[in-house]
Amino acid sequence: MSTNNSFNTLATLTVKDKKYDYHSLKKAEQSLGDLSKLPKSMKVLLENLLRFEDGKTVTKQDIEAIGEWLKNKKSDHEIQYLPARVLMQDFTGVPAVVDLAAMRDAMAKAGGDPEKVNPLCPVDLVIDHSVMIDYFGTPNSFQQNVAMEMKRNGERYEFLKWGQSTFANFSVVPPGTGICHQVDLEYLSEVTWTNEKDGKHWIFPDTAVGTDSHTPMVNGLSVLAWGVGGIEAEAALLGQPISMVLPEVIGVRLKGKLREGITATDLVLTITEMLRKYGVVGKFVEYFGEGLAELPLADRATISNMSPEYGATVGFFPVDEVTLDYMRLTGREEEVIARTEAYAKEQGLWAEKGEEPIFTDVLEIDLGTVETSLAGPKRPQDRVVISELKTAFDENAKQLGDDLDKSIGLTLDGEQHELKQGDVVLAAITSCTNTSNPSVMMAAGLVAKKAVELGITRKPWVKTSLAPGSKVVTDYLSESGLSEFLDQIGFNLTGYGCTACIGNSGPLIPEVAKAIDESGLNVSGVLSGNRNFEGRIHPQIKSNWLASPPLVVAFALAGTTRIDLFNEPLAKDKNGKDLFLKDIWPSNHEIAQAVAMVDGTMFRKGYAGVFDGDENWQAIKVETSETYQWNPDSTYVRHPPYFEAIDQPLQALKPIENAYVLAYFGDSITTDHISPAGNIAPDSPAGKYLQEHGVAPKDFNSYGSRRGNHEVMMRGTFANIRIRNKLVPGVEGGYTVHIPTGAQLAIYDAAMKYKEAGIPSIILAGKEYGSGSSRDWAAKGPNLQGVKAVIAESFERIHRSNLIGMGILALQYKNGENTESLGLTGKESFTIQLDDNVKPHQDIEVIAKKEDGSEVKFTVMCRIDTVNEVDYFKAGGILHYVLRGMIKE
Repeated sequence: MSTNNSFNTLATLTVKDKKYDYHSLKKAEQSLGDLSKLPKSMKVLLENLLRFEDGKTVTKQDIEAIGEWLKNKKSDHEIQYLPARVLMQDFTGVPAVVDLAAMRDAMAKAGGDPEKVNPLCPVDLVIDHSVMIDYFGTPNSFQQNVAMEMKRNGERYEFLKWGQSTFANFSVVPPGTGICHQVDLEYLSEVTWTNEKDGKHWIFPDTAVGTDSHTPMVNGLSVLAWGVGGIEAEAALLGQPISMVLPEVIGVRLKGKLREGITATDLVLTITEMLRKYGVVGKFVEYFGEGLAELPLADRATISNMSPEYGATVGFFPVDEVTLDYMRLTGREEEVIARTEAYAKEQGLWAEKGEEPIFTDVLEIDLGTVETSLAGPKRPQDRVVISELKTAFDENAKQLGDDLDKSIGLTLDGEQHELKQGDVVLAAITSCTNTSNPSVMMAAGLVAKKAVELGITRKPWVKTSLAPGSKVVTDYLSESGLSEFLDQIGFNLTGYGCTACIGNSGPLIPEVAKAIDESGLNVSGVLSGNRNFEGRIHPQIKSNWLASPPLVVAFALAGTTRIDLFNEPLAKDKNGKDLFLKDIWPSNHEIAQAVAMVDGTMFRKGYAGVFDGDENWQAIKVETSETYQWNPDSTYVRHPPYFEAIDQPLQALKPIENAYVLAYFGDSITTDHISPAGNIAPDSPAGKYLQEHGVAPKDFNSYGSRRGNHEVMMRGTFANIRIRNKLVPGVEGGYTVHIPTGAQLAIYDAAMKYKEAGIPSIILAGKEYGSGSSRDWAAKGPNLQGVKAVIAESFERIHRSNLIGMGILALQYKNGENTESLGLTGKESFTIQLDDNVKPHQDIEVIAKKEDGSEVKFTVMCRIDTVNEVDYFKAGGILHYVLRGMIKE
């Protein structure tokens, strides 16, 4: 941290007799010119550069580039950014701690001090990704699911508790507490951060990076934060800067207010559709305008949460009275609130009425035009107005070749029923996106109350669940008296965690699951989550729809998505009268009355002892040690092979010669397709490995829970049941052709054959390769399978960074070309003319040799985007680069 810099911006701020040192943006104006029109998010970046200017990592030219950005509304200048803290969840956090433990071993092996491998900034890991919904619909569901979670994850939790006791600056929020982004929003974030250094008490904006793509949720609280790969986050917590090109900033002007009955979920699905169509991948989005005042902070957080769904790096809201009111509501200390207000106003971070910063471009949304909506059946940006849902389902089903008249009989609780196409078999109130918002949660409770009073309940084939992002939610639902009505229609508490939103839905009702398998029906899930990619929510559910919590309840009552809920009855009441959605939908006044009873005492109570855990967590005993004592029999946590040659000299980069295509994919291949997630099939390579090591299928747990075991994860890479590889047309799932023999094999098995023969492999893909969650295993898995390069039409931001961070070359087709337009089939052998002088965005020649010996030569753009990334790639990856630097010191 710089005590001063080239621009002499050091200043002092006094708040209630307490003095803080800070770097003044007003003083920076003396050199950079008027900064009043700079977007708020860019002001946060500028402050970061002023604070860390050292002439090396951050230079005077980096700071001046912000002034140039303001003139041109964009820039291709690369900067180095250092966030205040790092947020993790356990699925991505466990492999990060595994890597840190392995780095300590490597440091010791090289003769260095293992304790040099230590977080240098605060790291909070929230265990939220492991609870599964095995039990539902009873008062004991929560306790039963917790017991199963502890039984399945004992090894992982012991390892994380070792990390908490061993590493400095590393805190773990135990299981059964909440979802990381909601915990961050309600408790961890402070909006302004402070620390003591060089005898000074510093104040600066709270900033973070997180190992989950929904980290931007706290942008709604004016905290600049975004998701990065686990690999990049590890480097950040070890003191390495985040390399980034100054982003374009798209302003979204909000005007008007939401109409009666419209929810924040409807708004965010509308924004997601709009921004995906416009194209904001890799850009900052910043909200402004008169409509800001009409949005409670929880609504803002919902909008920011889905930044990755609309493709933006962040979805930022400025500080205003709404921000301060929320800080008071959630029990933040008055000292923190006072310093936040004073600092924001002094630095020009406060939202002034009528102001409009200079943006790269400006879009507008009239809140009064938003309609009741869902999104699906397999992408968050595919918004559907509720009255058109039946048509949308039918059209998609026809494209898949489904017979819409198909059905199957089944017996449930002694009664005969008919399961049909589009029937809802999963209704989940889940995810921080919506459960952080009291208005939609109270609305769900009010829908349940009206349903019970009218004598209707969920359809018997629907699996229901309630898994909020913090204990505060169940507290206010209970205090309001609405919990009992949710319980009565099957929405009992099932856990505090991500659950269905990440595929931890658990098994469907057994008779329903059997009927789906026998009939092949295209059934639906409806959830209040943020993602619905193919194969993500549940392997037996083809169509998944994102919706607000009250709509989730309504569809559980209706039991089908082949319905127009605005104009068709969803059920009959106890007197046999048709009931419509309007009959059970609460008014805005009713919702506001319920929300009014939410207060700061609930938040203070909910977060008291947040790091303590329950008796199960406290019963886990660990011994503190410099290095981890790896258990050779563990199938959850194993020593990874990444750093085995760390004490050997680096080799110069050479061409990738005669590589074969491991897989050839189309557009929108997500990290859910690439990275192992969800259930582990017994006959898959990962399932076979576990059985060979004495694990019965009933104890497999999920891929996510085994991210600390590279042997499982590399076997599950590209094993998604819905993935389609063009080398095996008509085949769904993780299969490919081993080109030398023509044999159809599991992708993992083919990859191992190539590795054993010393043959490099590559991936061919279309647009938006790697969209979705920030899964480090979507890069680690291909690395361990021997993939050397990915050639795609475009990449999602986080995944491209992760590929480079694991030493995999990302290459992008140029001039509108793609695999098909070049006349390639994917069965060629490829030579990529790489050398040790590689530079960001340079052209690289690729030669594809066909089976008849003819060649196709084409040029691709190297998607190593920054100079720092060149160093990382040459070192074999970002962690290798950091570790080699530590060893050298």
